[in-house]
Amino acid sequence: MSKSDFLERLSKGEVLVSDGATGTNLQKMGLPVGAAGEVWVQDNPDAIRQLNNAFIEAGSNVVLTCTFGATRLRLSASGLDGDDEIINRRAVAITKEAVGERDVLVGGSIGPTGQLLAPLGTVTPEEAEDDFRRQAQFLVEAGVDLIVIETQFDLNEATAAVRGVRSVDSAIPLVCSFSYDRGTRTMMGVRPEVMAELIGTMPVDVLGVNCGRSLEENLEVLRQLHQVTDLPIWFKPNAGMPEMDEQGNPRYSVTPEAMGALVPEWIAVGAQIVGGCCGTSPAHLEEIARAAHRV
Repeated sequence: MSKSDFLERLSKGEVLVSDGATGTNLQKMGLPVGAAGEVWVQDNPDAIRQLNNAFIEAGSNVVLTCTFGATRLRLSASGLDGDDEIINRRAVAITKEAVGERDVLVGGSIGPTGQLLAPLGTVTPEEAEDDFRRQAQFLVEAGVDLIVIETQFDLNEATAAVRGVRSVDSAIPLVCSFSYDRGTRTMMGVRPEVMAELIGTMPVDVLGVNCGRSLEENLEVLRQLHQVTDLPIWFKPNAGMPEMDEQGNPRYSVTPEAMGALVPEWIAVGAQIVGGCCGTSPAHLEEIARAAHRV
């Protein structure tokens, strides 16, 4: 599947399958809770490659790179801001190696900077846009097939991310997905219709919902978003709400079978690219893919 095939298949109404969670699955493989997944791009690339491959074998049409936190601003929290170029390029190479010759697209993941923009914080929108532009440049040059700006919560930061990506490549397929962790609002109070009104008029190809809180609340956000946009919708909810075990590790109670059973309703109310976020294992993804292909 080529970049143009991706958009053409969406335009024809085909349902595609994305991947599952990166962070929570890497934690199961030994990544310390709280550590950036990007650390393993350099220290344990085999684990990332193994996870990418597991999602592909489970049925993913799109797999994301381990670059969610690979802007300079976010990497600075781990002391890795000087390694942003090598981390982004290596992450793409790892995922491309996992894909090989299979008919699967590589999505370059871009998450928030981890800092509030001015006037609430010290980072200006221009600085954020430059940081996103820099990351997008590395991802595009390394050969991603599409860019996924994900888990956004602030309209100013999301617009800076879109502008940054489009200053690098005006044609690459672009997804912009928000996280609604206050039910049907983001942590900054953004409602789905407001997100669609602003982001949907920018040069993006797909709008999305990912992460957030419960499956029921994410479904309501999906329903509301579908009512106000004609763009395809990317939908990657968490595998339910996490509960912490005695060691402080998150545990997700929604089973793969239960999550797969919800997929027909996701598609019925507007999702066209389905997958899962936190807690979504390859086993969950296999059930999601099986259900999506039956619809």
